[in-house]
Amino acid sequence: MTKRPGFPARLQTPAAPPARSNAAPVASRPLAPSGVGMDSEAVRVRMVARLAAEGIADPRVLAAMGRIERHRFVDTALAIQAYEDTSLPIGLGQTISKPSVVARMAELLVQGVQGRLGRILEIGTGCGYQAAVLGELATEVYSIERLRGLHDKARDNLRPLRLPNVHLLFGDGMQGYAKGAPYAGIIAAAGGEAVPQAWVDQLAIGARIVAPVALPGGRQSLVVLEKTARELRRTVLETVQFVPLKSGIA
Repeated sequence: MTKRPGFPARLQTPAAPPARSNAAPVASRPLAPSGVGMDSEAVRVRMVARLAAEGIADPRVLAAMGRIERHRFVDTALAIQAYEDTSLPIGLGQTISKPSVVARMAELLVQGVQGRLGRILEIGTGCGYQAAVLGELATEVYSIERLRGLHDKARDNLRPLRLPNVHLLFGDGMQGYAKGAPYAGIIAAAGGEAVPQAWVDQLAIGARIVAPVALPGGRQSLVVLEKTARELRRTVLETVQFVPLKSGIA
């Protein structure tokens, strides 16, 4: 594993505003209750129990889902729905994924790994919720977002949680982040017709990519790509629904 780049980092994206930092290290535990009615640990305990009943078995993932307070990542008006198994709008036409989907993808990412994962890359920070969960499972998380408004929102959401191993990047996620490679895992919150070659190139041998991919017929399926010294093994799993994977920044 190569030495991680220093922060703040600067991505080579021509349209990126030059005066602003492209990475926001967020400095691990939740703060005092936020007072929006979702501050009881009991609601997260019930969510975790539901996830376990639905088949999530990895104790690391269940513990991470129980520690990260999902209501902090949605608008106050939607907080009452934060621990339901539903996606919720976060602005700019994007959504926060269902808890079951976040847990499922995280479990696939850590499958077969003892202890914590190494350095991982998340494509599509969104509101920052999944990045926070991944921060509990990996030694270091680089999360990249192409929409400036969501990058800023995630930074504001994550700052109070004081997660020093989670770094936010503003840039084109389809290009990945070569300076942090090779990665022990890559996870994507948006789906295209194929997994970009840049992600494959930046993946370490023995690591995996977990991402939604569009298949013939228009549906999306969750796909796991495992990189070996000789080949890229592809496993197609269940049908999912994610926002489209897009290039560029906005």
